[in-house]
Amino acid sequence: MKKLSLFALVAACTFARTASAEVKAGQHAADFEKTSLGGQFVKLSSLRGKVVLVDFWASWCEPCKKELPLLSKMAARLRARGIEIVTVNIDDSRDKADAFIRAHALDQLIVLADNDKSIVAKYEPPKMPTSFMIDRAGIVRSVNAGYEDGDDAKIERALVSLASH
Repeated sequence: MKKLSLFALVAACTFARTASAEVKAGQHAADFEKTSLGGQFVKLSSLRGKVVLVDFWASWCEPCKKELPLLSKMAARLRARGIEIVTVNIDDSRDKADAFIRAHALDQLIVLADNDKSIVAKYEPPKMPTSFMIDRAGIVRSVNAGYEDGDDAKIERALVSLASH
């Protein structure tokens, strides 16, 4: 009987983990709220009506070092079209995120420090970086896991396409 109970407990925990987070294309974007490193209060659901890119990154992530400056330039170009780029840093220390932002001049991005891992736990990105493209109604339309040269152009085309609908 003890073996069966232990098996049931393990199975229940495994199912609960599988059934929880990982946001995928076609699903509603999980809401979150935090104050950005720039002092701006950000609640994802308050951005409804805009196309939003939510990008998860870390200071130790080599592909992130390539992607984030490109996203910052993209944010400046696309904001007037109703597109917002919100980045979520998952480092344990806000100091690492601050240093990274200063070193890479990422002043056009909304940057949230997710030190407590509350946002990343809702999305469970498969890689660093991972971008979730969210339409005006709050539905995730596509997910870009990782970053390779040229992904920025692909992401920008997808965001502009969502904004034109």
